[in-house]
Amino acid sequence: MLLIASIVIEAAVAIVAMLVAVKGRPYLYGLALTFAIYVLYDLGRLLGWNVEKGILSVLFLLASASALFAVWGLYRDKR
Repeated sequence: MLLIASIVIEAAVAIVAMLVAVKGRPYLYGLALTFAIYVLYDLGRLLGWNVEKGILSVLFLLASASALFAVWGLYRDKR
């Protein structure tokens, strides 16, 4: 039950970040990507997908890089 709640919250964050990115804050695409990766990871755990560890490492590297992009954009935003 906790994993399902986590997936729903992660998906909501990804959707809201995407909506804000479309409205003029493109660095939030990074946040949307980060949480989309979290959703994929947690869905894989929930559904028992057999995913190679190397692929998971690459996914988490992408998630970390996209989160860094989003945070850097927030830092540099002068609005």
